[in-house]
This record gives sequence, structure tokens and C-alpha cells, in this order.
Amino acid sequence: MTNALHHGDCLDVLRGMPGDSVDLFVTSPPYDNLRTYNDSLTDWTFEKFAAIAGQMTRLLKPGGVIVWIVNDATINGSETGTSFRQALHFKDECGLRLHDTMIWSKGAFSAVGALAVRYAPTFEYMFVLSNGAPQAFNPIKDRKNKSAGQAIRGTVRQADGSTRPVSNKGKMIGEYGQRFAVWEMPAVKARQHHPAPFPENLARDHIASWSDKGMTVCDPFLGSGTTGAAAVKLGRKFIGIEREAKYITIARARIQAALCQADGGECVV
Repeated sequence: MTNALHHGDCLDVLRGMPGDSVDLFVTSPPYDNLRTYNDSLTDWTFEKFAAIAGQMTRLLKPGGVIVWIVNDATINGSETGTSFRQALHFKDECGLRLHDTMIWSKGAFSAVGALAVRYAPTFEYMFVLSNGAPQAFNPIKDRKNKSAGQAIRGTVRQADGSTRPVSNKGKMIGEYGQRFAVWEMPAVKARQHHPAPFPENLARDHIASWSDKGMTVCDPFLGSGTTGAAAVKLGRKFIGIEREAKYITIARARIQAALCQADGGECVV
């Protein structure tokens, strides 16, 4: 399959795609209508989400993964909890595993007025859902070890309360260890071409983690093309869907530039 961009409603496009055809979805849906798109709120409802989730599950290969990056609105003083409801829908209704619950720590506070009644929300959820055991996991090892050069020691507590030595006791601790489930990455400021872009390195690191070269990555809420640019730079095939014409134009240019930068591949739009 070549790289492809589709201009249209993602539910309609997903319905027309063959089953078991996607290795990895990395996407960020409209977030409880926290942003406006094309000067109006989207028609994002839980019913629309559920229909899209069903199609994504149908398309997901055995061992495939969905990375669902979401946040909640606060309405009448209460967070909606929509993010958790969506994750549990994928798990309980679609039959996927909730393989990992991760946090994107943005390190910045953008809401207005919330500090008067609550702590600043500076993170978003990244739910990693899988169709069985993930077929690919390439952990990123860039966490600086404070105990680098020392021998590993310690014990592991058992279910009955007893302890045993750690399995790698005596092994020397390397300079870098595997990244934890909280990823600290600065947010990208809203731009003229899109109100809610996320960092390309966020997409890049998930694609690198949960897929191998040659696998197919899809973003059904493509926006300005961040996921697509990251995917083709990493040697993955890519499918993107976006219903706003002005965004798909920007995405096409970004992904074509990334293809030229990577290996001169062709992007079919």
C-alpha cells in the first residue's frame, strides 16, 4: 500500500477501508469540543466516537495498537471524564486491551481561571490500546540513570510477603534506562493553520515505540499532518484522513516534504 491522504469525514473513509489493514493508529480526537475547527464546533458526540472506535477496531491487525491522545473539558465545575469513558469503551465494547495508560506532561498551563479552584492541568492522557499482545514494542531508552555505573541490588516482594533478589542483581547500571510512562514534552502553540497541533516528536516516539519499519500507520484526525510527517520519516506507510480542506492542503505539503527528506517516496492524495 502506498501512502494516502483522504479528504472527508473519517467515519465514512474508515468504513470503506479493508479490515485488518492498519498496524498502528496514532491520533488525537476533538477533546469534548475544547477547540473550534473552521470557526465552528465539530459534531463530536459519544455516539460518533463509538462508531469511529468500532471501525478502527475492525481495521486493526492482530497485535495492532491504537494510541488515543485525549483530554477532558470542565463543565459546571466537573471534568467530564470522557477520556476514561472512551478508553473503557475500547476495552469493554470493542474488546481491545488497555495495554498502557500514559501521560503527556506538557509543562505549561493554558486554561483561564482554573487556578482559583483547582491545580493547573498540565497534562493529557495517552491511552495505548492493543488487539491482543502488541506485535511491536521498541522501548525508547533516553532516561538518564542517576545510579549509572553502580551494580544493581535490591529485592522484589512476593505475593505472600516474602522477598527475593532482583533477577539482574549485580549487573552494572547503564548510563540510560528505559523511558517511563510519563513523557515530558512542551506543547506546540496554536498556529494559524490549526488550533490544536501536537509536537511531532510525540507522534514520532509513539510510532517508533509501537511499530516497525514498513508497517502501516493511520491518523483518522489528521489535522495539519503531524503524524504523517513523523511516520514517513521513520519509514512507515501512512494513511491520513481529514475533513477540512485547508488542513489537508497543509498536511499534503508537510508529508510530501517529509517523504522527499526520507527517501523520495510518493504520496498519493
